[in-house]
Amino acid sequence: MRAFVDFTLRTHALLDRIGAWLPQLALRAIVGWEFFESGLVKLRGENWFASIQNDFPFPFDFVPVGISWFVATWTELIGGFAIWLGLMTRFWSASLVVLTLVAIAAVHWPAEWHSLGELWRGYAISDHGFGNFKLPLILLVMLLPLVFGGAGKASGDHLLRLYVTRR
Repeated sequence: MRAFVDFTLRTHALLDRIGAWLPQLALRAIVGWEFFESGLVKLRGENWFASIQNDFPFPFDFVPVGISWFVATWTELIGGFAIWLGLMTRFWSASLVVLTLVAIAAVHWPAEWHSLGELWRGYAISDHGFGNFKLPLILLVMLLPLVFGGAGKASGDHLLRLYVTRR
């Protein structure tokens, strides 16, 4: 029994050490790439925000569409890349949370729903009506550990913190 307890404690200690490095790195790799890729699509495409400006929540509905497009594009590009590197992770993650909430409200939320059952039909990755807020909601949830927990040890943020604290 004692051998099992010792093995369990050693295993947990190892997982704790790995846990300071690996989970945030994997999360940043996926989230950073997804937002960077979305920014590339906007950069290479045409501004379609004019067709949905009235759907933007306050105060974003007052921002000219050219500025909204520019801010969304470059927030996704720079923020995605910075998250991927683990630089200013909390700032960029929080910025992308705001951007994602606006996107959900303006583009992905069902235009009309009268019950939770109808709303739940929008929890899909589909262009068949009812909204399609599943993917942005998943990305939003993935950003939360980065906002509240930071980038982890395998990051530019950690290296900068080490540099600053050693000076």
